[in-house]
Amino acid sequence: MENRNEVVIGSVVRSLAGKDRGRLYVACRISDRRVYAADGKRHKLLDPKPKNPRHISPSLGRIELTGLTDKKLRRTLGAFTDPERAGEKDRD
Repeated sequence: MENRNEVVIGSVVRSLAGKDRGRLYVACRISDRRVYAADGKRHKLLDPKPKNPRHISPSLGRIELTGLTDKKLRRTLGAFTDPERAGEKDRD
């Protein structure tokens, strides 16, 4: 059984520290010392931001990364922050 506080690939995480504090990301890769996170806007899926695992908090959501584009990622993460925005078109 998976630990609730454990970050796995596809986990939606919230940044706890730094100038991006409060921003939502999805965990794309995990190494020994870093979680590589993307938001689809500033940090694309092909160039995710390395985050210290102590500086992120996993949320209850997970996103399937197969076939995911940056545009779909932005829309999906937007639904986590504002459920009413889930059906809106992406303005980026």
